[in-house]
Amino acid sequence: MELKKKALFNASGDIDVRKRRMINGNTTNLNDFNNMKYAWVSSWYRQAMNNFWIPEEINLTQDIQDYRILSEAERTAYDKILSFLVFLDSLQTANLPNIGEYITANEVNLCLTIQAFQEAVHSQSYSYMLDTICSPAKRDEILYQWKYDEHLLKRNNFIGEQYNAFLENKDSFHLMKTIMANYILEGIYFYSGFMFFYNLGRMGKMSGSAQEIRYINRDENTHLWLFRNIILELQKEEPDLFTVDKIKEYRQMLKRGVEEEISWGQYVLGDRIEGLTSEMISDYIHYLGNLRAVSLNFGTLYEGYEKEPESMKWVSIYSNANNIKTDFFEAKSTAYAKSCAIEDDL
Repeated sequence: MELKKKALFNASGDIDVRKRRMINGNTTNLNDFNNMKYAWVSSWYRQAMNNFWIPEEINLTQDIQDYRILSEAERTAYDKILSFLVFLDSLQTANLPNIGEYITANEVNLCLTIQAFQEAVHSQSYSYMLDTICSPAKRDEILYQWKYDEHLLKRNNFIGEQYNAFLENKDSFHLMKTIMANYILEGIYFYSGFMFFYNLGRMGKMSGSAQEIRYINRDENTHLWLFRNIILELQKEEPDLFTVDKIKEYRQMLKRGVEEEISWGQYVLGDRIEGLTSEMISDYIHYLGNLRAVSLNFGTLYEGYEKEPESMKWVSIYSNANNIKTDFFEAKSTAYAKSCAIEDDL
């Protein structure tokens, strides 16, 4: 299906919101906060703005000491997970404008711009963590592990290939696959890394790092919300993108994301980290895969993983950026009065 790149200055663009479309519309690019076709954008925008934070708000003093006494397995996982996270958040920052060039709902483009800014903050937060706890030489070695570790490179390739394919094939189907890749990245790919940091936190280690991740996780939940809603709107506006065969391909992408995340979790965590097991990781990622598929009306992917595993309920507690008391982690409280909690129920 043809995909039209939006014009930047378009004096003949439609001002009637009833004619607005997610793609292939005729937008003026005017950000009018009083006339939105997609009413959910208003809530999303306010939530994203309320979530504003900077990495240096978090005190990492204790982490300097804790990093030195981590077990070898914990320290290796810490390094590799940060290498993975900082690269893909950097990739997100670079790729979101490519998507925005073809989104013709100006209010949704506003959300994508905010997301790109937040992804840049996430990249900075990882650098702040590394700058604080290790030497410049060690920092650089960690940052570029994704280039030399075959496991890291493999899992990054899956997302990167989707993004590159859209750059080479500017049609609506490849755009949809890029949107799905974003959804997988925000809703599945980050989670074994996040759970590792939360697990360290509940073991009384690296409390500042865990707090940084909770801020980031809160932002990622809004990004997941954004891409879920974009997909649901496209289901209504572009039914040709959701034929039986195409949905089958999207389901396969979700399954590939689950498989990559489990494989990564087994490699970087396995049964070597106190408080986590391979089975716990696998069960939780299978559950997330089902949760993400059902949220898109694609049905479940895996039988027997419809409910959050009892062994992993602590992840939801630790990831809630607004319910943790100041003394839970020795870091700044995130219970801002300005921001309400986002439930990861997508």
